[in-house]
Amino acid sequence: MKYEGDLYRPPSEAYSLIVQATIGCSHNKCTFCSMYKGKKFRIRSIEEIMEDLILGRKYYKNVKRIFLADGDALAIKTDELIKILQGIEMLFPECERVGIYGSPKSILNKSQEELMELKALGLGIVYLGLESGSEKILKDIKKGVNSSQMIEAGRKVVESGIELSVTLISGIGGKINSKLHATESALVLNEMKPDYIGLLTLLLEEDTPLYKEVQEGKFELLTPLEVLNETKILVEGFEIDNCIFRSNHASNYVSLRGTLMKDKKLILDQIDEGLNIGGLDDKEIYRRL
Repeated sequence: MKYEGDLYRPPSEAYSLIVQATIGCSHNKCTFCSMYKGKKFRIRSIEEIMEDLILGRKYYKNVKRIFLADGDALAIKTDELIKILQGIEMLFPECERVGIYGSPKSILNKSQEELMELKALGLGIVYLGLESGSEKILKDIKKGVNSSQMIEAGRKVVESGIELSVTLISGIGGKINSKLHATESALVLNEMKPDYIGLLTLLLEEDTPLYKEVQEGKFELLTPLEVLNETKILVEGFEIDNCIFRSNHASNYVSLRGTLMKDKKLILDQIDEGLNIGGLDDKEIYRRL
């Protein structure tokens, strides 16, 4: 397989065959992200992608899932995505699901009919980085879209029949905007009605603009207990049925999981258990969580 640079994939694609359909991220301006800063975005040719798929077929006998990387493979023109999905169907008839990262702009650039056609050809899940539902925070982190556009993009995926997995980042609003981040993110997710919500905790690399803001005292990171308080406000605001909620990434302080709304109380009880570690300083909280 011909891979360029570091590869990133969602946790649920851990056992998938990963094929780089694009290099880098089409937006690549988010202030918190360093994932694709060393790559200039480009779309690989159909010939290159098919070569990798053919090579993958030679090496792997049973491929249940395929993930199309890098950061925004949904930016590929629909007719070319159709060719890729048809190639997957021909080479990997046993494949049960094809996954892809989709930026909000790339989703909005696709018509409902196009998404439904991609669904019919095997595109089973789109991963969307919401990060925050707050209009202010989205602007601050240079996400490139507003909350209404985020909702529109999410709804478009859901209504096409493709599963939608949305990522949210705890602490992305800092101390000042923590409550705003939690309450407005819950509202946006309630409108989207995704199939999955993945909650990460903000971790910063040194070469990002947001890291510089922290160093200059313009942005204050949350402590573990503040993250849990923010998460509690977020979960309290959820009104989504049949949505799998996960906060079990390596960046998270407390592992949370459940299905909304069925397990909402259980998730809140788990958060309260973490918040009930009283009289401890932050170092001890980190150790115990």
